[in-house]
Amino acid sequence: MEVRVAKSAGFCFGVRRAVNTVYEQAGQQKKVYTYGPIIHNEEVVRDLAARGVVVIEDKEALAGCRDGTVVIRSHGVAREIYQLLEEQQIDYVDATCPFVQKIHRLVEQYTREGYHIVVIGNNSHPEVEGICGWGDEEATTVISGPSGAESFRAPEGKKVCVVAQTTFNYKKFKELVEIIEKKGYDIIVLNTICNATQERQTEARELSAQMDAMIVIGGRTSSNTQKLFEICKGECANTYYIQTLNDLDVSKLQSNRSVGITAGASTPNNIIEEVQKNVRNEF
Repeated sequence: MEVRVAKSAGFCFGVRRAVNTVYEQAGQQKKVYTYGPIIHNEEVVRDLAARGVVVIEDKEALAGCRDGTVVIRSHGVAREIYQLLEEQQIDYVDATCPFVQKIHRLVEQYTREGYHIVVIGNNSHPEVEGICGWGDEEATTVISGPSGAESFRAPEGKKVCVVAQTTFNYKKFKELVEIIEKKGYDIIVLNTICNATQERQTEARELSAQMDAMIVIGGRTSSNTQKLFEICKGECANTYYIQTLNDLDVSKLQSNRSVGITAGASTPNNIIEEVQKNVRNEF
């Protein structure tokens, strides 16, 4: 059996930077907190918990973090969280992905210039929640699909600025932008999907089109992994979404001559290598 692993599979720059930051902090003999899970990977979060890292889920919990350091995760947070950290004099380290920080600056700028902000992404994703927190709630709309784009109406006379969640499907982003552009608004479109995401999605589409079966590895709550699964499934019917080797039923691969493997940006290399090695050994 031919087994091929996508070149870009695994940690992206922003995730690697964030994870390394937490491990460095955890090794300094002090209490460490992360604002939300540092990445959407249960294996990594469990390992950090074993090292004493505590996950806090909301701003109310910040008051109990004065005895340590809070690490802001790669997804970023709203401006309000920084203000609370400063006001309460809580030590913190910012591990927000630089590509996400760029979106924060853009949203802040164009909100100040009077634009209505459209964020194309998953409304419940922490990255999108953080992005929205750098604008004006009443002047910000999140759109995740065609129905939202069709029903969108900007306030009369308002210019529109469109940004995207860094891990959004690029093809879907273009489709939604086209729907919004047809409405005739004075619009500026900023493609803020990061290069690593676009490269990963293109690679996944090309690889899955050539394989008899595809394995997509990543956390269940990982947005970018879910997008990879959708893309691979569209090209290869025999596509399987797993978190670790324990989720893989190798019997489903027996009749295939070729298997491709890709992984989300929050999947550690050791998990990818373990899956690859097991598939090779089995066949």
